[in-house]
Amino acid sequence: MEAQVGLASREMPPERPTVVTEVNPVRMETTYTGNTGNDLGIATMGYRAAKYNPPEWHESNYAKYYQSFADRDNAERVRHEGKRTDKETEATTNRTQNDVTKKLQERVHDINFWKFELNREIQDIIAETDLMLAQKKRLENALAATEIPLHISTDNLNARQRRQTIDLVQDEVELALLKEVEIINNVQDLLRKTITQAEKQISANRDAKQNLEMDWSDKLEAFQIDTASGALRNTHTHKQFYAGSAKFEEIQSTPESWAQFTHDNIVRAEHERMASIQLRTLIDNVLQDTSRDMREQSDTVDVAFQKRIQEMQDAKQKMEENLSKICDEIAQQERNIAAMKQAIRNKENPMKVAQTRLNNRTFRPGVELCRDPVQYKLVGEVQEIAQSVDALMEQLNAAENSLKDLQDNRMALEKEISIKANSLFIDNGKCLTVRTRYPSTLKLQGYQE
Repeated sequence: MEAQVGLASREMPPERPTVVTEVNPVRMETTYTGNTGNDLGIATMGYRAAKYNPPEWHESNYAKYYQSFADRDNAERVRHEGKRTDKETEATTNRTQNDVTKKLQERVHDINFWKFELNREIQDIIAETDLMLAQKKRLENALAATEIPLHISTDNLNARQRRQTIDLVQDEVELALLKEVEIINNVQDLLRKTITQAEKQISANRDAKQNLEMDWSDKLEAFQIDTASGALRNTHTHKQFYAGSAKFEEIQSTPESWAQFTHDNIVRAEHERMASIQLRTLIDNVLQDTSRDMREQSDTVDVAFQKRIQEMQDAKQKMEENLSKICDEIAQQERNIAAMKQAIRNKENPMKVAQTRLNNRTFRPGVELCRDPVQYKLVGEVQEIAQSVDALMEQLNAAENSLKDLQDNRMALEKEISIKANSLFIDNGKCLTVRTRYPSTLKLQGYQE
């Protein structure tokens, strides 16, 4: 121990005093071992006197010197150890603080990295949601645009119900119109379902965006806290003791779970964004297909109308030609009837002459009332004229019946022409005029409101 103390101190330990042996040593007071004769009878044997000898005195002084030296030496050693410990702990504290500051900077870098990734994904999901909202608006515009074609088709069907008699036929046009109504109803159902899907996807995008924004907000707050903590120095004034802060919370996450949490949020957002992109592509295809189907069916209906109108125009033209011929024939037949009536009237005078002759010859007297050849000839003439009149009357009746048939046919043709004109007005003047308001392809695809 003395060697160690000597190494730690510049002061040398005190020298032990040398005791000189005296030639005539002083006689030390001896201890009385007999009875003191006190009245109490207490034994005093074995007690020494209160005085010490010189060696004991020197030894006692040396002990005090040495103890003083040892205490000073220990104090110096403690001071040196304190300084060394202070330097070591200061170096350790500074090193640890620098390490913590570096770790905080690394943590800030990690937080900033994930914050950047979150912000990028937030911007992407916002842009995708805006695109999906635009697609949803297109779907709504397209659904609203289908009301006009549906109204046109139903109006055409209702208008064609006002066709008359034989023209009220379930022709190719009506079948095409019924098919058009069916297609429009199917398109409306599909658009409504697609709008529902778009609304669900928009809601999912917004939920993913909300999760990302909450995570980003937490990252921002942690970034600000760790940035401020990393910038905090020993010389700053805004620091203080917080008892019990050096502990691990039960709800704290690990670096792995912390990174995995943000990674999962980004992956879920990317999944929703990819689903949204696929749905937008599907919406484009749906709008293209539905608009194409409606326009193709509209063209089919228009072609059927044109074909039907051409057929009715041809039928009406032929009926008008027949009507013209019938009218000509009626005029000729009327002239024929007038001629036959005149011919019948023309037979009256010859009949009167023949009958008058016969009547006059009945007044011949006696034997002169002879059945001579003249008599036979006159009777034959009367019969011949009567037969001619009968033949003319028969032809007159036939002509009058023919005239009546011609007149009935004329009335039927005129009525049929009127029916055809009404059908042409409905199909050409009303239906096709209404169909000119059929929406364009761009409107059916939702690009126009």
